[in-house]
Amino acid sequence: MSAAPAASAGDPAERGAQRPSRASVALLVLGGLAYGCLLFAWFSLPAYLATIRTDLALSATEAGVLAGAVPLTYVPVGLFSGALTDRLGGERAVGAGVTLVGVAHVARSVAPDFPTMLAATLLLGVGGTGITFGLPKLVADRFPERLVGRASAVYLVGSTLGTAAAFGLGRPTIGPALGGWRPFFGAAGVVVVGFAACWWVALALAERRAPVPDRSASESSLAALRAVARTPAVALLVAVGFVYLFVVHGLQGWLTAVLEARGASPTLAARVTTLLVVAQLVGTVALAPLAERAGRRRAAVPVAGLVLAGGTAGVAVAVDPLVAAALVAGVGLGLGTISPLLRALPVELEGVGAERTGTAVGLVFAVGEIGGFAGPALVGALRDATGSFVPGLGLLATAGLLAVVAGLGLVRGE
Repeated sequence: MSAAPAASAGDPAERGAQRPSRASVALLVLGGLAYGCLLFAWFSLPAYLATIRTDLALSATEAGVLAGAVPLTYVPVGLFSGALTDRLGGERAVGAGVTLVGVAHVARSVAPDFPTMLAATLLLGVGGTGITFGLPKLVADRFPERLVGRASAVYLVGSTLGTAAAFGLGRPTIGPALGGWRPFFGAAGVVVVGFAACWWVALALAERRAPVPDRSASESSLAALRAVARTPAVALLVAVGFVYLFVVHGLQGWLTAVLEARGASPTLAARVTTLLVVAQLVGTVALAPLAERAGRRRAAVPVAGLVLAGGTAGVAVAVDPLVAAALVAGVGLGLGTISPLLRALPVELEGVGAERTGTAVGLVFAVGEIGGFAGPALVGALRDATGSFVPGLGLLATAGLLAVVAGLGLVRGE
Protein backbone atom coordinates (compact mmCIF):
# COMPACT_ATOMS: atom_id res chain seq x y z
CA MET A 1 0.00 0.00 0.00
CA SER A 2 1.41 3.41 -0.90
CA ALA A 3 0.80 6.86 0.43
CA ALA A 4 1.85 10.44 -0.16
CA PRO A 5 2.18 11.83 3.32
CA ALA A 6 3.96 15.07 2.51
CA ALA A 7 4.24 17.62 -0.24
CA SER A 8 5.13 15.63 -3.33
CA ALA A 9 6.32 16.04 -6.88
CA GLY A 10 3.01 14.78 -8.11
CA ASP A 11 -0.04 12.78 -7.21
CA PRO A 12 0.81 9.10 -6.64
CA ALA A 13 -1.77 8.03 -9.20
CA GLU A 14 -0.12 10.27 -11.78
CA ARG A 15 3.31 8.91 -10.85
CA GLY A 16 2.06 5.39 -11.33
CA ALA A 17 0.87 6.14 -14.84
CA GLN A 18 3.80 8.19 -16.14
CA ARG A 19 6.81 6.89 -17.97
CA PRO A 20 10.34 7.85 -16.91
CA SER A 21 12.15 10.30 -19.17
CA ARG A 22 15.27 9.35 -21.10
CA ALA A 23 17.25 11.67 -18.87
CA SER A 24 16.00 9.81 -15.80
CA VAL A 25 16.93 6.45 -17.33
CA ALA A 26 20.38 7.78 -18.19
CA LEU A 27 20.89 8.96 -14.61
CA LEU A 28 19.77 5.55 -13.35
CA VAL A 29 22.38 3.80 -15.49
CA LEU A 30 25.09 6.23 -14.39
CA GLY A 31 23.88 5.75 -10.82
CA GLY A 32 24.51 2.04 -11.20
CA LEU A 33 28.07 2.84 -12.28
CA ALA A 34 28.44 5.15 -9.28
CA TYR A 35 27.33 2.34 -6.99
CA GLY A 36 29.81 0.08 -8.76
CA CYS A 37 32.59 2.59 -8.07
CA LEU A 38 31.65 2.64 -4.39
CA LEU A 39 31.61 -1.14 -3.98
CA PHE A 40 34.79 -1.61 -6.04
CA ALA A 41 36.64 0.81 -3.77
CA TRP A 42 34.94 -0.52 -0.63
CA PHE A 43 35.74 -4.20 -1.18
CA SER A 44 39.21 -3.69 -2.58
CA LEU A 45 40.31 -3.64 1.06
CA PRO A 46 38.64 -6.96 2.06
CA ALA A 47 40.00 -8.51 -1.15
CA TYR A 48 43.51 -7.51 -0.08
CA LEU A 49 42.86 -7.89 3.66
CA ALA A 50 45.45 -10.63 4.28
CA THR A 51 48.19 -8.65 2.49
CA ILE A 52 47.28 -5.34 4.12
CA ARG A 53 47.18 -7.01 7.52
CA THR A 54 50.77 -8.17 7.02
CA ASP A 55 52.05 -4.88 5.56
CA LEU A 56 50.52 -2.75 8.33
CA ALA A 57 51.17 -5.33 11.10
CA LEU A 58 47.49 -5.54 12.07
CA SER A 59 45.91 -7.91 14.55
CA ALA A 60 42.87 -9.89 13.42
CA THR A 61 40.70 -7.56 15.50
CA GLU A 62 42.15 -4.45 13.81
CA ALA A 63 41.68 -6.10 10.41
CA GLY A 64 38.07 -6.82 11.30
CA VAL A 65 37.53 -3.21 12.34
CA LEU A 66 38.90 -2.02 8.99
CA ALA A 67 36.67 -4.46 7.14
CA GLY A 68 33.67 -3.10 9.05
CA ALA A 69 34.66 0.58 9.11
CA VAL A 70 32.48 1.64 6.17
CA PRO A 71 29.32 0.13 7.67
CA LEU A 72 30.26 1.74 10.99
CA THR A 73 30.13 5.15 9.30
CA TYR A 74 26.48 4.65 8.39
CA VAL A 75 25.44 4.38 12.05
CA PRO A 76 25.98 8.02 13.09
CA VAL A 77 25.70 9.51 9.59
CA GLY A 78 22.78 7.52 8.16
CA LEU A 79 19.81 9.35 9.69
CA PHE A 80 21.22 12.77 8.85
CA SER A 81 22.30 11.76 5.36
CA GLY A 82 18.98 10.11 4.51
CA ALA A 83 16.91 13.08 5.68
CA LEU A 84 19.24 15.52 3.90
CA THR A 85 18.87 13.48 0.73
CA ASP A 86 15.08 13.89 0.86
CA ARG A 87 15.49 17.67 1.04
CA LEU A 88 18.31 18.19 -1.48
CA GLY A 89 17.61 15.34 -3.87
CA GLY A 90 19.15 12.00 -4.67
CA GLU A 91 21.03 13.28 -7.70
CA ARG A 92 23.19 15.68 -5.70
CA ALA A 93 23.68 13.14 -2.91
CA VAL A 94 25.10 10.65 -5.42
CA GLY A 95 27.44 13.26 -6.91
CA ALA A 96 28.81 14.33 -3.54
CA GLY A 97 29.11 10.72 -2.44
CA VAL A 98 31.09 9.43 -5.40
CA THR A 99 33.45 12.41 -5.17
CA LEU A 100 34.26 11.61 -1.54
CA VAL A 101 34.71 7.92 -2.33
CA GLY A 102 37.38 8.69 -4.95
CA VAL A 103 39.30 11.06 -2.69
CA ALA A 104 39.16 8.63 0.24
CA HIS A 105 40.40 5.69 -1.83
CA VAL A 106 43.41 7.70 -2.98
CA ALA A 107 44.10 8.51 0.68
CA ARG A 108 43.95 4.79 1.55
CA SER A 109 46.67 4.06 -1.01
CA VAL A 110 49.23 6.05 1.00
CA ALA A 111 48.04 5.19 4.55
CA PRO A 112 51.11 4.17 6.62
CA ASP A 113 49.37 2.64 9.62
CA PHE A 114 46.09 1.47 11.16
CA PRO A 115 44.78 4.88 12.38
CA THR A 116 45.37 6.56 9.03
CA MET A 117 43.84 3.70 7.07
CA LEU A 118 40.84 3.72 9.41
CA ALA A 119 40.32 7.48 8.98
CA ALA A 120 40.44 7.23 5.18
CA THR A 121 38.06 4.27 5.20
CA LEU A 122 35.60 6.16 7.41
CA LEU A 123 35.69 9.05 4.91
CA LEU A 124 34.90 6.57 2.16
CA GLY A 125 31.92 5.46 4.23
CA VAL A 126 30.60 9.03 4.49
CA GLY A 127 30.67 9.24 0.70
CA GLY A 128 28.99 5.86 0.51
CA THR A 129 25.93 7.12 2.38
CA GLY A 130 25.30 9.68 -0.34
CA ILE A 131 25.20 6.95 -2.99
CA THR A 132 23.33 4.37 -0.89
CA PHE A 133 20.52 6.77 0.05
CA GLY A 134 20.65 8.97 -3.03
CA LEU A 135 19.84 6.24 -5.54
CA PRO A 136 16.60 5.03 -3.87
CA LYS A 137 15.51 8.68 -3.66
CA LEU A 138 16.39 9.28 -7.31
CA VAL A 139 14.33 6.25 -8.33
CA ALA A 140 11.38 7.17 -6.10
CA ASP A 141 11.30 10.71 -7.54
CA ARG A 142 11.84 9.91 -11.20
CA PHE A 143 10.17 6.52 -11.71
CA PRO A 144 6.54 5.39 -11.26
CA GLU A 145 5.88 3.17 -8.26
CA ARG A 146 5.23 0.11 -10.43
CA LEU A 147 8.82 0.35 -11.76
CA VAL A 148 10.61 1.13 -8.50
CA GLY A 149 11.61 -2.49 -7.83
CA ARG A 150 12.99 -3.07 -11.31
CA ALA A 151 14.76 0.31 -11.35
CA SER A 152 16.34 -0.53 -7.99
CA ALA A 153 17.60 -3.81 -9.47
CA VAL A 154 19.36 -1.82 -12.22
CA TYR A 155 21.58 0.17 -9.89
CA LEU A 156 22.11 -2.84 -7.62
CA VAL A 157 23.51 -4.69 -10.63
CA GLY A 158 26.15 -1.97 -10.77
CA SER A 159 26.95 -2.42 -7.09
CA THR A 160 27.23 -6.19 -7.46
CA LEU A 161 29.50 -5.91 -10.48
CA GLY A 162 31.70 -3.48 -8.56
CA THR A 163 32.08 -5.96 -5.72
CA ALA A 164 32.72 -8.84 -8.13
CA ALA A 165 35.35 -6.81 -9.94
CA ALA A 166 37.15 -6.04 -6.68
CA PHE A 167 37.51 -9.74 -5.85
CA GLY A 168 37.60 -11.24 -9.34
CA LEU A 169 39.73 -8.67 -11.18
CA GLY A 170 41.26 -6.30 -8.66
CA ARG A 171 42.87 -8.86 -6.37
CA PRO A 172 44.11 -11.51 -8.82
CA THR A 173 44.77 -9.39 -11.94
CA ILE A 174 44.77 -5.58 -11.76
CA GLY A 175 46.53 -5.25 -8.41
CA PRO A 176 49.47 -7.52 -9.30
CA ALA A 177 49.77 -5.85 -12.73
CA LEU A 178 50.08 -2.42 -11.10
CA GLY A 179 52.59 -3.62 -8.52
CA GLY A 180 50.52 -4.22 -5.39
CA TRP A 181 47.63 -2.89 -3.38
CA ARG A 182 48.94 0.66 -2.92
CA PRO A 183 49.27 1.59 -6.61
CA PHE A 184 46.02 -0.30 -7.27
CA PHE A 185 44.11 1.72 -4.66
CA GLY A 186 45.62 4.97 -5.94
CA ALA A 187 44.77 4.32 -9.58
CA ALA A 188 41.23 3.20 -8.74
CA GLY A 189 40.67 6.33 -6.64
CA VAL A 190 41.73 8.59 -9.50
CA VAL A 191 39.32 6.81 -11.84
CA VAL A 192 36.46 7.28 -9.36
CA VAL A 193 37.20 11.01 -9.06
CA GLY A 194 37.10 11.22 -12.86
CA PHE A 195 33.74 9.48 -12.90
CA ALA A 196 32.44 11.95 -10.31
CA ALA A 197 33.25 14.81 -12.69
CA CYS A 198 31.30 13.02 -15.42
CA TRP A 199 28.31 12.62 -13.07
CA TRP A 200 28.09 16.35 -12.37
CA VAL A 201 28.20 17.14 -16.09
CA ALA A 202 25.53 14.53 -16.85
CA LEU A 203 23.33 15.86 -14.04
CA ALA A 204 23.51 19.40 -15.39
CA LEU A 205 22.44 18.15 -18.80
CA ALA A 206 19.68 15.94 -17.39
CA GLU A 207 18.15 18.74 -15.34
CA ARG A 208 17.66 20.78 -18.50
CA ARG A 209 15.53 18.00 -19.99
CA ALA A 210 13.88 16.56 -16.87
CA PRO A 211 14.13 18.87 -13.82
CA VAL A 212 14.06 17.34 -10.37
CA PRO A 213 10.83 17.75 -8.35
CA ASP A 214 10.27 21.02 -6.49
CA ARG A 215 11.15 20.51 -2.82
CA SER A 216 10.59 24.08 -1.64
CA ALA A 217 7.51 23.03 0.36
CA SER A 218 8.91 19.77 1.70
CA GLU A 219 8.46 18.90 5.34
CA SER A 220 11.29 19.21 7.84
CA SER A 221 13.77 16.38 8.21
CA LEU A 222 12.77 15.87 11.84
CA ALA A 223 9.07 15.60 10.97
CA ALA A 224 9.80 13.07 8.24
CA LEU A 225 11.97 11.01 10.58
CA ARG A 226 9.31 10.99 13.29
CA ALA A 227 6.65 9.84 10.83
CA VAL A 228 8.84 7.08 9.40
CA ALA A 229 9.96 5.88 12.84
CA ARG A 230 6.31 5.46 13.89
CA THR A 231 5.60 3.09 10.99
CA PRO A 232 5.60 -0.54 12.29
CA ALA A 233 6.57 -2.02 8.93
CA VAL A 234 9.67 0.18 8.84
CA ALA A 235 10.78 -1.33 12.16
CA LEU A 236 10.55 -4.78 10.58
CA LEU A 237 12.56 -3.58 7.59
CA VAL A 238 15.19 -2.26 10.00
CA ALA A 239 15.49 -5.75 11.52
CA VAL A 240 15.83 -7.32 8.07
CA GLY A 241 18.38 -4.68 7.10
CA PHE A 242 20.40 -5.44 10.24
CA VAL A 243 20.57 -9.13 9.37
CA TYR A 244 21.33 -8.48 5.72
CA LEU A 245 24.23 -6.15 6.50
CA PHE A 246 25.48 -8.30 9.39
CA VAL A 247 25.77 -11.33 7.10
CA VAL A 248 26.86 -9.69 3.85
CA HIS A 249 29.71 -7.70 5.41
CA GLY A 250 30.70 -10.37 7.86
CA LEU A 251 30.90 -13.02 5.15
CA GLN A 252 32.28 -10.93 2.28
CA GLY A 253 34.79 -9.27 4.55
CA TRP A 254 36.30 -12.54 5.77
CA LEU A 255 35.44 -15.24 3.23
CA THR A 256 38.69 -14.94 1.30
CA ALA A 257 40.72 -15.17 4.51
CA VAL A 258 38.57 -18.07 5.78
CA LEU A 259 39.16 -20.10 2.62
CA GLU A 260 42.89 -19.33 2.59
CA ALA A 261 43.12 -20.47 6.22
CA ARG A 262 41.52 -23.77 5.18
CA GLY A 263 44.13 -24.38 2.49
CA ALA A 264 42.68 -22.73 -0.61
CA SER A 265 45.03 -20.73 -2.82
CA PRO A 266 44.56 -16.94 -2.87
CA THR A 267 43.24 -17.15 -6.43
CA LEU A 268 40.70 -19.87 -5.61
CA ALA A 269 39.63 -18.04 -2.45
CA ALA A 270 39.08 -14.82 -4.41
CA ARG A 271 37.07 -16.69 -7.06
CA VAL A 272 34.79 -18.33 -4.49
CA THR A 273 34.20 -14.89 -2.95
CA THR A 274 33.41 -13.64 -6.44
CA LEU A 275 30.86 -16.47 -6.72
CA LEU A 276 29.12 -15.08 -3.64
CA VAL A 277 28.80 -11.75 -5.42
CA VAL A 278 27.65 -13.30 -8.71
CA ALA A 279 24.97 -15.28 -6.87
CA GLN A 280 23.80 -12.04 -5.27
CA LEU A 281 23.49 -10.60 -8.77
CA VAL A 282 21.28 -13.52 -9.81
CA GLY A 283 19.08 -13.01 -6.79
CA THR A 284 18.80 -9.29 -7.53
CA VAL A 285 18.02 -9.47 -11.25
CA ALA A 286 16.00 -12.71 -11.30
CA LEU A 287 14.52 -13.76 -7.97
CA ALA A 288 13.53 -10.36 -6.55
CA PRO A 289 11.81 -9.23 -9.81
CA LEU A 290 10.09 -12.63 -9.99
CA ALA A 291 8.66 -12.06 -6.51
CA GLU A 292 7.58 -8.58 -7.60
CA ARG A 293 5.77 -9.83 -10.69
CA ALA A 294 4.02 -12.48 -8.60
CA GLY A 295 2.94 -9.85 -6.09
CA ARG A 296 4.92 -11.60 -3.33
CA ARG A 297 7.67 -9.12 -2.52
CA ARG A 298 7.13 -9.33 1.23
CA ALA A 299 6.80 -13.13 1.20
CA ALA A 300 10.23 -13.41 -0.45
CA VAL A 301 11.93 -11.94 2.63
CA PRO A 302 11.48 -14.84 5.11
CA VAL A 303 12.27 -17.41 2.42
CA ALA A 304 15.52 -15.63 1.56
CA GLY A 305 16.36 -15.33 5.26
CA LEU A 306 16.00 -19.07 5.73
CA VAL A 307 18.25 -19.78 2.74
CA LEU A 308 21.04 -17.49 3.92
CA ALA A 309 20.84 -18.87 7.48
CA GLY A 310 21.20 -22.47 6.32
CA GLY A 311 23.88 -21.69 3.77
CA THR A 312 26.04 -19.70 6.17
CA ALA A 313 25.79 -22.49 8.76
CA GLY A 314 27.10 -24.89 6.13
CA VAL A 315 30.00 -22.59 5.22
CA ALA A 316 30.97 -22.48 8.91
CA VAL A 317 31.80 -26.19 8.93
CA ALA A 318 32.62 -26.95 5.27
CA VAL A 319 36.23 -28.00 4.67
CA ASP A 320 36.15 -28.82 0.95
CA PRO A 321 36.37 -25.56 -1.08
CA LEU A 322 33.95 -26.92 -3.69
CA VAL A 323 31.32 -27.71 -1.05
CA ALA A 324 31.89 -24.27 0.44
CA ALA A 325 31.46 -22.73 -3.01
CA ALA A 326 28.05 -24.39 -3.48
CA LEU A 327 26.91 -23.18 -0.07
CA VAL A 328 28.27 -19.69 -0.76
CA ALA A 329 26.20 -19.56 -3.94
CA GLY A 330 23.05 -20.31 -1.94
CA VAL A 331 23.84 -17.56 0.57
CA GLY A 332 24.40 -15.16 -2.31
CA LEU A 333 20.97 -15.92 -3.79
CA GLY A 334 19.34 -15.12 -0.45
CA LEU A 335 21.28 -11.91 0.03
CA GLY A 336 20.66 -10.80 -3.55
CA THR A 337 16.92 -11.29 -3.15
CA ILE A 338 16.73 -9.23 0.04
CA SER A 339 18.90 -6.33 -1.16
CA PRO A 340 16.51 -4.67 -3.69
CA LEU A 341 13.51 -5.30 -1.44
CA LEU A 342 15.06 -3.16 1.31
CA ARG A 343 15.13 -0.25 -1.14
CA ALA A 344 11.83 -0.89 -2.94
CA LEU A 345 9.45 -1.78 -0.11
CA PRO A 346 9.50 1.64 1.64
CA VAL A 347 7.84 3.28 -1.36
CA GLU A 348 4.71 1.14 -0.92
CA LEU A 349 4.45 1.51 2.86
CA GLU A 350 1.72 3.67 4.33
CA GLY A 351 3.32 6.68 6.01
CA VAL A 352 6.43 6.58 3.81
CA GLY A 353 5.85 6.82 0.04
CA ALA A 354 8.21 8.44 -2.44
CA GLU A 355 8.50 11.64 -0.41
CA ARG A 356 10.05 9.93 2.60
CA THR A 357 11.98 7.17 0.86
CA GLY A 358 15.40 8.70 1.60
CA THR A 359 14.53 9.06 5.28
CA ALA A 360 13.20 5.49 5.51
CA VAL A 361 16.19 3.95 3.74
CA GLY A 362 18.47 6.10 5.87
CA LEU A 363 16.83 4.73 9.03
CA VAL A 364 17.09 1.14 7.78
CA PHE A 365 20.79 1.50 7.03
CA ALA A 366 21.70 3.70 10.01
CA VAL A 367 20.48 0.99 12.38
CA GLY A 368 21.26 -1.90 10.06
CA GLU A 369 24.88 -0.91 9.58
CA ILE A 370 25.46 -1.57 13.25
CA GLY A 371 25.21 -5.14 12.02
CA GLY A 372 27.39 -4.27 9.03
CA PHE A 373 30.17 -3.24 11.39
CA ALA A 374 29.53 -5.92 14.00
CA GLY A 375 29.61 -8.78 11.47
CA PRO A 376 33.25 -8.54 10.34
CA ALA A 377 34.40 -7.17 13.70
CA LEU A 378 32.91 -10.10 15.64
CA VAL A 379 34.25 -12.67 13.18
CA GLY A 380 37.72 -11.20 13.66
CA ALA A 381 37.41 -10.94 17.44
CA LEU A 382 36.13 -14.52 17.78
CA ARG A 383 38.96 -15.70 15.55
CA ASP A 384 41.44 -14.04 17.92
CA ALA A 385 39.69 -15.51 20.97
CA THR A 386 39.20 -19.08 19.73
CA GLY A 387 41.65 -19.54 16.88
CA SER A 388 38.76 -20.59 14.60
CA PHE A 389 36.38 -18.93 12.17
CA VAL A 390 33.57 -21.36 13.05
CA PRO A 391 32.09 -19.39 16.00
CA GLY A 392 31.92 -16.16 14.00
CA LEU A 393 30.34 -17.78 10.96
CA GLY A 394 27.90 -19.63 13.20
CA LEU A 395 26.83 -16.29 14.67
CA LEU A 396 26.17 -14.95 11.16
CA ALA A 397 24.02 -18.00 10.41
CA THR A 398 21.99 -17.61 13.60
CA ALA A 399 21.21 -13.99 12.70
CA GLY A 400 19.54 -15.20 9.52
CA LEU A 401 16.69 -16.57 11.60
CA LEU A 402 15.86 -13.02 12.71
CA ALA A 403 15.23 -12.11 9.06
CA VAL A 404 12.79 -15.01 8.86
CA VAL A 405 10.83 -13.75 11.87
CA ALA A 406 10.81 -10.11 10.69
CA GLY A 407 9.85 -11.19 7.17
CA LEU A 408 6.88 -13.11 8.48
CA GLY A 409 5.82 -9.95 10.28
CA LEU A 410 5.93 -8.03 7.00
CA VAL A 411 3.76 -10.66 5.36
CA ARG A 412 1.18 -10.47 8.15
CA GLY A 413 1.08 -6.68 7.77
CA GLU A 414 0.06 -6.77 4.09
